Amino acid sequence: MKFAVTYVVAISLLAALAITPRPSSGASEGDATVSMSSALGANAFLGGKRCFPEDNPWNRDISSDPVDPNSSRMVNSIGSGNSVHPDFGDYFGKPYVVVPGNQRKVHVSFGYETQSDPGPYPIPSNAPVEDGSDGHVLVVDRDNWKLYELFQAHRSGDGWHAGSGAVFDLNSNRLRPAGWTSADAAGLPMFPGLVKYEEVCVQKEINHALRFTVSRTRRGFVSPATHYASGSHDSSLLPMGARLRLKADYDISHYPQCVQVILRALKTYGMFVSDHGSSWYLSGAPDKRWDNDQLLTLHRVHGRDFEVVKMDRVVEGD
Repeated sequence: MKFAVTYVVAISLLAALAITPRPSSGASEGDATVSMSSALGANAFLGGKRCFPEDNPWNRDISSDPVDPNSSRMVNSIGSGNSVHPDFGDYFGKPYVVVPGNQRKVHVSFGYETQSDPGPYPIPSNAPVEDGSDGHVLVVDRDNWKLYELFQAHRSGDGWHAGSGAVFDLNSNRLRPAGWTSADAAGLPMFPGLVKYEEVCVQKEINHALRFTVSRTRRGFVSPATHYASGSHDSSLLPMGARLRLKADYDISHYPQCVQVILRALKTYGMFVSDHGSSWYLSGAPDKRWDNDQLLTLHRVHGRDFEVVKMDRVVEGD
């Protein structure tokens, strides 16, 4: 249904889009303590606060889960010899904005109205919009701990129009209704699965699953996904919501320290199939402090270095 844009344009004006200045980048990178009261604006750091309850699938350690019996076939369908690609860097990726609880809410109309959560949404007029046809807008209400996400969003009069929209209570494990999309084809939230600079280079720990895209999926989904976006019933293809992890014996010691943080998370929490796009593209938020050369060492990781975690029942489409 929706295809992630994998050719991104540098968004050099991103910093100018912040509602309120971000915490100073001049602070020591070893200091992970950031006041939540200052966490406002474009790509603001939320002090390591975890999305969703501790027992949520996004936060579950799956390093000891059994391997799916169909793992090899499904990995081959993505491309066992293809490399992981960081779909983020110093001036590209999926931007988000953090707003206070009293942010004024605006009207949003939807193309897929029957599968969208109605507005209004607390979107500031200068919210960053992801470059490309997907046009995602991701808004985190810091005080009410809610997430608002739009697909194919653009300003319309005093409000916004989007293809679809979803609201997630970040204090709850509640999923979207079965069969519903979100701003992602899988019906999943996007923000919780992004690689963020402060997690990697300040906290030096990612404590949640990540998200990635593949070029083809099957007509089915597995929880926590709620939506499929394919007409194929080929069982060698991954359903939306399938979870992959980096193999435990994969040696990460020769990677830069920041990349080791990402790879450890892929061993411990894995990554969800979330949308269509170029295969093995790992999502993250832009930040001018990323070292693109270090991130590109992820190209040394290949599909064959991953395995599919055993899935629960796949909800197949007709």
